[in-house]
Amino acid sequence: MRNLSYCSNWKQNLAAQRFFPVWQWESQWTDETKVRQVASPDKVWEGLYIIDGLIQNKSDIQPDIVHADTQGQTTTVFAMAYLLGIQLMPRIRNWIDLVFYRPSKEVTYRNIDSLFKDTIDWDLIETHWQDLMQVVLSIKAGKVLPSAILRRLNNHSHKNRLYQVFRELGRVKRTIFLLRYISDRPMREGITNETNKVESYNEFSQWLSFGNNGKILDNDPIEMEKHVKFNQLVANCVMLQNVLDMSQALRELIEEGYPVNMKAVQGLSAYPHGHVRRYGEYDLDVNDIPPPIAEDVLTTLFERITQPEPVPVMQE
Repeated sequence: MRNLSYCSNWKQNLAAQRFFPVWQWESQWTDETKVRQVASPDKVWEGLYIIDGLIQNKSDIQPDIVHADTQGQTTTVFAMAYLLGIQLMPRIRNWIDLVFYRPSKEVTYRNIDSLFKDTIDWDLIETHWQDLMQVVLSIKAGKVLPSAILRRLNNHSHKNRLYQVFRELGRVKRTIFLLRYISDRPMREGITNETNKVESYNEFSQWLSFGNNGKILDNDPIEMEKHVKFNQLVANCVMLQNVLDMSQALRELIEEGYPVNMKAVQGLSAYPHGHVRRYGEYDLDVNDIPPPIAEDVLTTLFERITQPEPVPVMQE
């Protein structure tokens, strides 16, 4: 199972200023990295575009979990993700606005019955299931993107049957997700951790995109794409240098005999920028090849992190 969240396995980068890049995928520091981005217009619901990157990803590594915030989900997005075999794991605010749906009017719950306000129309889903399958097959065949379908559903009248069946299936999946969320503490912690990593990266990349406060003021799609990709290139360079510097520091600590706290190492981030000068002149020497990554240090640290802690021996 692959997770679209940075530092767990994958990352999802959400809203920037006027345009936000929708990440297709990026691997961990130690994996080969390939990134493609799509610029999406401002003032749109991000959930419309959140699945496009996964569908367009043609690499050997296929993530099947995507994290998002409130704007990364709707009932129709939950339905689309489910039909495409993707687990949507958002962190949603304002739960008071959400409705839990019963499987039938006869079903009641002893402790949480007050949460449920309506029931699922299973006949609607069954009647139009073939229509849902046709949409999925069209997406899998590359004839249409999920965002195109979701935009069309949102723009059409809510009396449209295809919209209604997507919404109904999404109600099922979101209700199940919400019930899991409130009853599964590790799941809540995992979603919070992944979303916090995303927000940390957002702050990091926006700090580096300091010109015009990070806003894309050009309406030329080519210039928009350049802005997004160049910002990501700079962010990747700074992250790589941070990893190199931290690896070298850890190497020196180990060589000097200092104890290295593995839990502290696990909490290190590639996003610090207090040591980076955004302004001023930079002398570049293209012949100055940086030293290789201290893979032996990373391997040693990984082995220490994954090794079980020794069991204390009881002395008589």
